Amino acid sequence: MKRFLIIAGFAAAGIVMVSCNKVRRSPGSAYMPDMAYSVAYETYAPAAERLKQSGAQYNGQPVPGTIARGEMAPYKYKNDSAGYVNSAGVVNPLPALDANQYLEAARLYLINCGICHGAKLDGNGPLYNGGNGPFAAAPRNLVSDPVVTGMADGTMFHSITYGKNTMGSYASQLTTSQRWMIVHYIREKQKAATGGAPKPAVDSAAKAVVDTVKKG
Repeated sequence: MKRFLIIAGFAAAGIVMVSCNKVRRSPGSAYMPDMAYSVAYETYAPAAERLKQSGAQYNGQPVPGTIARGEMAPYKYKNDSAGYVNSAGVVNPLPALDANQYLEAARLYLINCGICHGAKLDGNGPLYNGGNGPFAAAPRNLVSDPVVTGMADGTMFHSITYGKNTMGSYASQLTTSQRWMIVHYIREKQKAATGGAPKPAVDSAAKAVVDTVKKG
């Protein structure tokens, strides 16, 4: 028995000594190597360059045909002359705005459109400012310009989606439903400007939120 314990002790000591040497050994197969061995990046290197160096095939775009949860069906017309013409036949799929939706549409308009077209939709936003701003040409007056008042809802949506002339696209800033809400909002303002149907009633607390956005 004593001999067995001595042999076992020497064997255990040998195993410990072999296990603690400095020879590097493979830990075995990693089930998810991409998670086990992350790729180090230069912090401020361009994303495309980092991905190319790492060998990853990723362009940052969703899979074609992907629709975000809760989002409306994608707009079917392309950004070309035919799409612009055909957009006139597209009807706003959203019903008339209620008070809360009107408030949200006003907020979205002020944040994304008001800087050019103005809080009053008169084309006198901060970037033009009566000719004293950085933009030399006045943006469209959305409530009185015949080009806009006579424009179909679908064409207005098309212009917001893809941009028109010097106005850029807002498809990345606004969802499909938000763009349609802004079209509704512009129509409500046009009606009010011509003595048409009044805008939906908004309580004082809600109005204060919009006023805050206007003041920036």
